[in-house]
Amino acid sequence: MNVTEAIAEALKEEGVEYLFGFPSNPLFDTGAAEEVGIRTIITRQERTAVHMADAIGRLTSGDEVVAFACQHGPGTENAIGAIAQAYGESAPLVAIPAGYDRSKTDVDPKFNSLVNYQPVSKRCEQLTDPDAVGETLRRAFSAARNGRGRPAVVEVPKDVFWEDAPENFEYSPSSSNRAGPDPGSIPEIATALADAENPVIFAGQGVHYARAWDELRALAETLEAPVATSLNGKSAFPESHPLSLGAGSKSEPAPLAHFFDECDVLFGVGCSFTQTTYGITVPEGKTVIHSTLDPTDIDKDVASDLSLVGDAQLVLDALVDAVDDNVADDRGRFDDVADEIATVKSDWLDEWEGKLTAEETPINPYRVIHEITNVVDPAETIITADAGNPRDFLAPFYETDEPLSYIGWGKTTQLGYSLGLAIGAKLRFPEKLCLNIMGDGAIGMTGMDFETAVREDAPILTIHLNNYAMASYDTPFSGDFADVGDALGGDGERVEDPEEVAPALERAIETTEAGTPALLEIITAKETELSRPDLD
Repeated sequence: MNVTEAIAEALKEEGVEYLFGFPSNPLFDTGAAEEVGIRTIITRQERTAVHMADAIGRLTSGDEVVAFACQHGPGTENAIGAIAQAYGESAPLVAIPAGYDRSKTDVDPKFNSLVNYQPVSKRCEQLTDPDAVGETLRRAFSAARNGRGRPAVVEVPKDVFWEDAPENFEYSPSSSNRAGPDPGSIPEIATALADAENPVIFAGQGVHYARAWDELRALAETLEAPVATSLNGKSAFPESHPLSLGAGSKSEPAPLAHFFDECDVLFGVGCSFTQTTYGITVPEGKTVIHSTLDPTDIDKDVASDLSLVGDAQLVLDALVDAVDDNVADDRGRFDDVADEIATVKSDWLDEWEGKLTAEETPINPYRVIHEITNVVDPAETIITADAGNPRDFLAPFYETDEPLSYIGWGKTTQLGYSLGLAIGAKLRFPEKLCLNIMGDGAIGMTGMDFETAVREDAPILTIHLNNYAMASYDTPFSGDFADVGDALGGDGERVEDPEEVAPALERAIETTEAGTPALLEIITAKETELSRPDLD
């Protein structure tokens, strides 16, 4: 057994079902991964392959860590942006890029992944000793699985792939563990929450990773407190719930801004409170309680008055019991809070009704979002939208109650991310409608990988909002992408009449259900207005 075969065996023992990437890399070239039962999927470019792995890690709450592999040199250079995106969004995966031969790995100008991937990976090693293949892979998977999920990188020099593995090689897979909060800190925080006049809960992606959806709802209903989520945490709390404020992003629903201004205590759980254009701004003068799995996030961007470090489910479970001991069965404010949320939300939706139901042409993109919300079943859908206006149009108005049905992101905003996320989602959850929304910039970055969806039997629905520009930057573009969808083997359709948006969506969904990827090119106006009640 050589090192290539040993790596494949290790991936199998770690439960890896998919290896995404682009040749050449011996894991693909020799068929070693396929021989042990791992499905290998080749994309049109390395970024999309990483995005597909990213999606599976996130949509399984980190339970399934899959792998990425690529060529030394240009492959590793092309992939680093996607690894950086996964790092920023806390997505677990293991990357196994090839490297130059050991004798040349440090020779200028050769790209060295060990050196260059350090800032965007949780763990980064170079496998130079064939005898260390097992322990090196185990460290990588352990890093990806435990604590905050992020990419781990193992660079394998080309010549090492062909070295002999240890005799009688047997691999022991990594384990996964959870860390709970300090029990001594629970009573003080429970008291602070129970004593708050107007508490607000802000839930991040850590609630998804901990699968703490029931505990989050229990705490909210015990406190009778409204709940907002980060964009990454969207769907962690049912958005039809009377206490839901929606998700915070560059654009957001009015109830979120309203209650953030009114609250006296803000409890962030499973979140980093990272300052970003695509997240919330914590108002001044509030008591901030911060619970997160990663202790480096405490007091990083937002000073906290109280803090807890630990897995969100273990934290919330402990707090639910402790808060319950501090409050009466009925605090008497649920109806008042719910009514206030409903009133603010109704007034906000009235303000946007004209755009959401607009009848002019080119089609207002908010009309497209409105029709999506009417046509798709959120419980049977996984949806994501690309950076820029597609994300900002969708996030405030699309509501879902199903956990992990919305892939949100925003710590960094690479155009083209949504396509790989949708393909990865469809491969892992073929029973779902997997839908991504792209603008002109995004489809130009990664649109050719629509062919990957066709070739790999991943019938996604891609919606291209085509206004022949990046409207926010007044940058003109051109192209007829429904024709591209057809040419790549999918089913493309162009829509120019607002009354045809809903019927076209229904046809596209039927097409995906029949096994063919669909690309809806909707000709839209250059809309730039966003829902920013926080600026009012």
